[in-house]
Amino acid sequence: MSTECMQRTIKEAVEFCGRGLHTGQEVRFLVRPAPENTGIVFCRTDLDPNLKVRASVDNVRSDELRQTALVVGSGVIRTIEHLMATFHGLGVDNAEVDVSGDEIPAMDGSAKDFTETFLRIGFAEQSAPRKWIEVKEPVFVDQGDQSLILLPGPGFSISYTLSYRHRDLQDQFLSMTILPEIFERELASARTFCLKEEAEYLLAQGFGKGANVENTLVFERNRPLENTLRFENEACRHKMMDLLGDLYLAGGFVRGHVIAARSGHTLNLELVRRILMAQEKPFPQLGSTLTVDQIQQIIPHRYPFLFVDRIEKFEPGVRAVGFKQVTMNDYFFQGHFPGHPVMPGVIIIEAMAQVGGVIMLSKPENRNKIAYFMSIDFAKFRQPVMPGDELRMEVEIGKIRARTGQCTGNAYVGEKLVCEAQVKFAVVDR
Repeated sequence: MSTECMQRTIKEAVEFCGRGLHTGQEVRFLVRPAPENTGIVFCRTDLDPNLKVRASVDNVRSDELRQTALVVGSGVIRTIEHLMATFHGLGVDNAEVDVSGDEIPAMDGSAKDFTETFLRIGFAEQSAPRKWIEVKEPVFVDQGDQSLILLPGPGFSISYTLSYRHRDLQDQFLSMTILPEIFERELASARTFCLKEEAEYLLAQGFGKGANVENTLVFERNRPLENTLRFENEACRHKMMDLLGDLYLAGGFVRGHVIAARSGHTLNLELVRRILMAQEKPFPQLGSTLTVDQIQQIIPHRYPFLFVDRIEKFEPGVRAVGFKQVTMNDYFFQGHFPGHPVMPGVIIIEAMAQVGGVIMLSKPENRNKIAYFMSIDFAKFRQPVMPGDELRMEVEIGKIRARTGQCTGNAYVGEKLVCEAQVKFAVVDR
């Protein structure tokens, strides 16, 4: 990436407008300078102008098709990858993005308009050091004929092999070092694309409502319909641009050499997760209190299925006490005994199991693994748990073997025992 080591933001606010590629809706959004250490944050101003969500892989909606979407409160912002690629490629550490709808406009199908506008208004250097993300050993994702690997290295480069194995789009390959000037010249203007038969399928599924032959290259017999290529290997360059945008959801600038073969958004985001897992982080010490961020370093659960707010009296591999503040905003109260909200018993057991998972997976040999339920025994529900209660879960590990573990948990509200159970786990590699 850039040789600069200090963070920077854009010099002034700038507005963009256009139609979303998939929704076809007219959307306006404003990009504003942000203080150092803010990162890239998004806001749905039409839903909650006070809620700002960091552009992080933890906040990505996983069930979207052919694009990357960010969950923002009760809504979503789709197709963020071209804007994120621009921030990554040009070296913008901090910015606030205020969006009035649920998709970033397609513009011409590339990052060209974003790039030219940011270069025109310029950048402001800040006083905090830039955050770099690097690995000491290779990190890879392999899913049959698709693969991604990040090799350690001092700079940042991408080698991409595009192979649709289809008569309408020939195989392409490109490898380059990524610097702001190279991103501007070689990648920013590469447009999104699909095969003709893919376009027909996407339209039938309700996607691509804002797509046309001007903002999407539709390939047939290796040429775009009613359009002209900007690069002979424009499809490959666009895939590299998408990868840049998705990688920036790691929360910093990647160092190393990325080798990609036939990867798309799903695989890109899985590589980001594995890169973050490979980062060395100080592990919570004996007897300490774990915050929700530290809990998420150990177990993979995320909203809305993370049911532990903090952990106290933490003894790795032995015991801990977990807490959950039960509120009326918890999603399970929407349909569980409406008018008489009671926390489902199975979720109480799941919360205790998550505490048990933290205890077991904190052992050095189990770090970066996952614990799956094998059995639940001796479960008893003694008192209802309702909004306003603080659930306290005292969990102790019993037998731990190479691939299995067992824990016993008691859950309390105040001094009242509300639930007890014994849970057995299978411990497997991620």
